[in-house]
Amino acid sequence: MRLQTARPAEHEGPQEFADRCRALAQKVMCKDSDPVAQRIHRENAERMLLASFVVDLSGEVGRQVKFQNSQDLRQALTRALAVTEALKHEKFAETFYTKFDVI
Repeated sequence: MRLQTARPAEHEGPQEFADRCRALAQKVMCKDSDPVAQRIHRENAERMLLASFVVDLSGEVGRQVKFQNSQDLRQALTRALAVTEALKHEKFAETFYTKFDVI
């Protein structure tokens, strides 16, 4: 339940949110002596992890990650980090260039 309701904290970046979701997903996985059952539990936990991470990202980062339709958390996180960096650079450029008047 905590994994499905996880939300990024106010100043939590995609990496920190993914790490927190991953820790919650580890708690979801059942321990089973049967290797087939264990694999099924792991796959279910990975699907829940990806869904929780993608659904709960907001803003432009969330939009871009959702559009990508990632197959696993690694792909979703890579996209989230790339978009986050691009937005930081864009914001910096806007701030930097608006301080100077063009002659």
